[in-house]
Amino acid sequence: MKTSFILIALFGVITALQADSPNIILILTDDQGWSQRSGLMDPDNPQTGSSYLHTPAMDRIAKEGMRFTGGYSPAPLCTPTRRSILCGTSAARSGTEFASKWVPADHMTLPRALKLANPKYQCAHFGKWGEKMISSPEECGYDVSDGHTGNVTGGMADKMQPAHIVADPKRTGSVTDRSIEFIRKQTKAGKPFYAQVSYYAVHLRTELRQASLEKYQKKGAPDRAYSQGWAGMLEELDSGIGRLLDELDTLGISDNTYVVFTTDNGGRGTVPGGNTKSPAPNVPLSGAKHSLLEGGIRVPLIVRGPSIKAGSVCRVPVAGYDFLPTFYALAGGKDDLSKELDGGSFVPLFSDPETDSVKRPIDGLIFSRPRQRMAAIRAGKWKLLAEVNAKREIQSSKLFNVVEDIAEKNDLFTTQADKAKQLQARLKTYLETVVDPSPSAKQRKKAK
Repeated sequence: MKTSFILIALFGVITALQADSPNIILILTDDQGWSQRSGLMDPDNPQTGSSYLHTPAMDRIAKEGMRFTGGYSPAPLCTPTRRSILCGTSAARSGTEFASKWVPADHMTLPRALKLANPKYQCAHFGKWGEKMISSPEECGYDVSDGHTGNVTGGMADKMQPAHIVADPKRTGSVTDRSIEFIRKQTKAGKPFYAQVSYYAVHLRTELRQASLEKYQKKGAPDRAYSQGWAGMLEELDSGIGRLLDELDTLGISDNTYVVFTTDNGGRGTVPGGNTKSPAPNVPLSGAKHSLLEGGIRVPLIVRGPSIKAGSVCRVPVAGYDFLPTFYALAGGKDDLSKELDGGSFVPLFSDPETDSVKRPIDGLIFSRPRQRMAAIRAGKWKLLAEVNAKREIQSSKLFNVVEDIAEKNDLFTTQADKAKQLQARLKTYLETVVDPSPSAKQRKKAK
């Protein structure tokens, strides 16, 4: 009886410690559009999923967790987003293009924040690190990584060919294997962990197994302007994610692990081998990767974990640069981390998805792409899309209600003039506050 009591008490202590230190897995896919799953991203909009695609693992995360219908990538292309996620900064602060003078290792980073909250955290990064990131994962605080990896690592040669049959397509299998090995090791050691699993798929080129290609060839023409090979590559990516979820169940740690699924930017506008007469790959959104239209920056964001109600939906806008303060809060962090952070913790939304309680230094989400002379701010249901000059001064703007007008067809700048001017002033102030470390056109030309 006494022994049983001691064991029960000991189990209670261990459980309490685990509850204070949840595991966190961030699954980051590449170039996957907001509506590019078999499940609906927005349960109220039947266009936000695809009956042609097959993504049961991604859909499982949605069924068991919370869908953020207003999830955004920090930028409309990969490396700026990856820097932003790493440092909790808007791309306007840490660099809006591949090349940037921003050195991540000189700033607060996600693994460093977790270790400040709890020094026991073990942090790993597997898969695509990014192009021209300057700092290595280890220099940024990761304990384990695949190193300075990029598009070429994941298979980018001859990217415009319709499909390639290879042994380890997009390295999805090996990235998953490495991640599972790390998770098993930390679980056995009783240490909380953070694993960022940055898959190379579905970035071009299209790579997949022969059986996957044949499956979709038999399935017929896709419902949108992506190819049969691309759809097969996505399903293979989903299978890797399914293996991760199954491993958490096998190890018995699903109940103490947050799984966050998102992508680095919106989907491509065209896919080699796709039927251009079909609906665009990103419907019902307008635009695509590289653009600050919704199709370029609105991305799937789904979170499963302790205290999150299964099948729940949150419509409060959040972005990838909110991850650092969010994960820091989940790890038990209390102190302010850095004045450079642009993100805010959205942990309160897990228990109350209708409260707009994400506290950031600036009210709203900021996006900037000066090379395309564009900037944007999303606040509540409103999105201001601005044209800027070379000095990042606002020249003209459009205002959209992206809750009711997801395709950004109706410019309300004139009819909602007060709201437009308010957001324009907020965006202008922010752009004047930060200095984009991306090389200017003159600097790029000189470098060549």
